[in-house]
Amino acid sequence: MDTTGSLRDRLIDAGVELVCTGGAESVGLREIARRAGVSHGAPRRYFPTHRSLLAAIARRGFTDLAGRIAAGTDRAAPARQQLAAAAHAYVRYARERPGMFELMFRHDLLRGEASATGAPALRETSMPLFRGLVELIEASRPAPATPAQLVAIALWTNLHGVAQLGRWGAVGLALGDDDPDHAAAQTDRLVDAVLAAHLGPEDR
Repeated sequence: MDTTGSLRDRLIDAGVELVCTGGAESVGLREIARRAGVSHGAPRRYFPTHRSLLAAIARRGFTDLAGRIAAGTDRAAPARQQLAAAAHAYVRYARERPGMFELMFRHDLLRGEASATGAPALRETSMPLFRGLVELIEASRPAPATPAQLVAIALWTNLHGVAQLGRWGAVGLALGDDDPDHAAAQTDRLVDAVLAAHLGPEDR
């Protein structure tokens, strides 16, 4: 029986668990090996560098995020509604899995890293999400003055800021309401405001 794939998956599973509970800084090859029940040297057979392991964990995060966006989006709905669903799913993911969310976008750390088994670079997993955003923006604006790619980047960075500032409590502070129980509703309102700012009113 070929156990290569299953052992590699177990190592990534252990890494995902560590990232979700303690952030990327908590991920070490020795702790991964301990949790997976293998020797300390075993992870090196699949992930020759710490970066390649982190990239594999981040790739799992992008797959998870893409699945959540797909599950929450009605592909038969107008493009604007699909954009709204994707935007809310993105910010909600950041709120629910902060450690993974932070790791996924550390392209300064993960740029170009691929796994030892020949998996594609991380951008092969992350960039389809961005291209999907561009396509929805193209479909939602009849005669854009600004290229859809630039609008997508502006929208993405704005949503990312909402997600990060919301997690850190800065949104509530700025709104004069720092009750953590209100954080989800605050960020949902901001997501709607971000969409309107970049795309215009919904009935436009």
